[in-house]
Amino acid sequence: MSKAIAKTGFLRAMGAMSGTSLDGVDVAVLETDGVEIAGFGRCGYHPYSEAEQEVLRAGLGHWHGKEVVAASEVVEAAHISALSGTEGIDLIGFHGQTLAHAPRLQGTLQVGDGATLAEALKLPVVWDFRSDDVAMGGEGAPLAPFFHFACAKYIKATGPICFLNLGGVGNITFVDPRYDSPEEPGALLAFDTGPANAPVNDLLQARLGLGFDEDGRVASSGEVETGALELFLAEPYFSRLPPKSLDRNDFSEMIGLVKELNDADAAATLTAMCAASVVQGMEHCPQNPSAVLVTGGGRHNPVLMQMLTVSLDCPVKKVEEVGLDGDMLEAQAFAYLAVRVARGLPTSCPGTTGVSACVGGGVVSVPGVR
Repeated sequence: MSKAIAKTGFLRAMGAMSGTSLDGVDVAVLETDGVEIAGFGRCGYHPYSEAEQEVLRAGLGHWHGKEVVAASEVVEAAHISALSGTEGIDLIGFHGQTLAHAPRLQGTLQVGDGATLAEALKLPVVWDFRSDDVAMGGEGAPLAPFFHFACAKYIKATGPICFLNLGGVGNITFVDPRYDSPEEPGALLAFDTGPANAPVNDLLQARLGLGFDEDGRVASSGEVETGALELFLAEPYFSRLPPKSLDRNDFSEMIGLVKELNDADAAATLTAMCAASVVQGMEHCPQNPSAVLVTGGGRHNPVLMQMLTVSLDCPVKKVEEVGLDGDMLEAQAFAYLAVRVARGLPTSCPGTTGVSACVGGGVVSVPGVR
């Protein structure tokens, strides 16, 4: 256990997640001992202003320089505001904002200094969750699978299920809850499926000034361009065996595939690309799950959900149908992982990131200690 967290048993952790959609900061409280979930606490959301979103977009793909410094300042200020009101909280899990992710090349970069947050919030802050995994040969992503395993136990799943997160990038976790712990071989398989909401959001922002396709309204009036879809599925990424991960901009050329299409057809085609990448990814699962539980903003898009429902050989459900919160699952995940880091437990394993051995990433920053 980290000396910063002397308390034993269950802790009340507050997790914060700022995802690749760049819309804002999700905050959620979780009570856990790093193994079991004892209960869920309050949740909150702090949206980024349009000006803040522009600063973050300007930093995407950069590893250093003034754009990175500016993005870090926005992230820190937003999180300090979002995480205020910490009475009864034992520690904070702070993911930061991913600006660049190339684990086989430069590494991974999440901006925002956890030590700065610890000083401002007067609580221990666990952060920099991905670097150790990448340093040991892992993809550094996805990191929610250990929490997904705990969720499967919490909802008393008796057989394999999949958690599908449709944020800016899509990722899937195959969970077999018949195992006792997430690090056991066979308990988990996780990987990024492909781009999810990011290309559609970027397209609609550029063409129509819309942040996203609310209720799938734009895509629902369009037709899928099958030629563009086939070109997309020919990308080598889809034939790579998992674990594997993506940067938000790895498929930025998707916009080029639909540039000659009208707004509705372009949105429909990009939405179909997201669904098709999930279908391709499901082929890597060791067996057909009893259900796919969808989390993230994509679950609110009925066009995307219908595409998945007709294409997959198992029920597709929003996670709310099993009593979980699809808007807050990732924030809850980093609250959970923060406690695991504090307790010296692993946060990723070969089946989730391809890391060479189980690793417990993360840095613990304590107020008054630099």
